Amino acid sequence: MKTISIITVTYNAAETIHNCLDSVRNQSVEVEHILIDGMSKDTTLDIAKEFNNHLAKIISEPDQGIYDAMNKGLKLAGAGIIGILNADDLYPSNDILAKVINAFDDPEIDVCYGNLLY
Repeated sequence: MKTISIITVTYNAAETIHNCLDSVRNQSVEVEHILIDGMSKDTTLDIAKEFNNHLAKIISEPDQGIYDAMNKGLKLAGAGIIGILNADDLYPSNDILAKVINAFDDPEIDVCYGNLLY
């Protein structure tokens, strides 16, 4: 089975980050989860530290915005499949990333995306 890296970028995301991190932690496959924080001034990092056993890397430093932070995460990602999950988003079921990994078993697939539920 292929591995997957998920990059989550944050800045003052204390209200939503727990649900985001929990949804990745509960996936049915192993995930390299990378958190890139833009030096939040709220309790985002305190909440993230509760997930130390499940986060591969936590980086908190100034950045030039969300895309700069995402690029930092991309440079750190070590898996064959890389995904982005924003700090205020979550996976609605525990098998989402398994489905993504299975999709990439088809050599014709280079990119995969999903629908958003609001």
